Amino acid sequence: MSPGLFPRSEDGIRPAASDALSISVDGKTVDGLAGQTIAGVLLGSGRLAWRKTSSDGSPRGVFCGIGVCFDCIVEVNGIRDVRACQRRARDGDQVISQHDPLPEVTE
Repeated sequence: MSPGLFPRSEDGIRPAASDALSISVDGKTVDGLAGQTIAGVLLGSGRLAWRKTSSDGSPRGVFCGIGVCFDCIVEVNGIRDVRACQRRARDGDQVISQHDPLPEVTE
């Protein structure tokens, strides 16, 4: 059973079963459920970080979870700077971690 999920029989709302989906994250297949955000799929798989800061390479994942910050940005299907907490995962998505260097200062 995935973290954060519990048996449908114990859910008072009893939602319909969700369809399974798979996304590729940095070349590895990660399974999730239809309706989850990319961040949700990653967190459900046990991955807490998928980006590194530009300044010192510190790991980052979900911070705010509502699209205000930019800690969870990834590249999705060739589109950069996608907030993983805002983008619903679609079966077959190609997700790549972003590690952008700091811009060089020229004088």
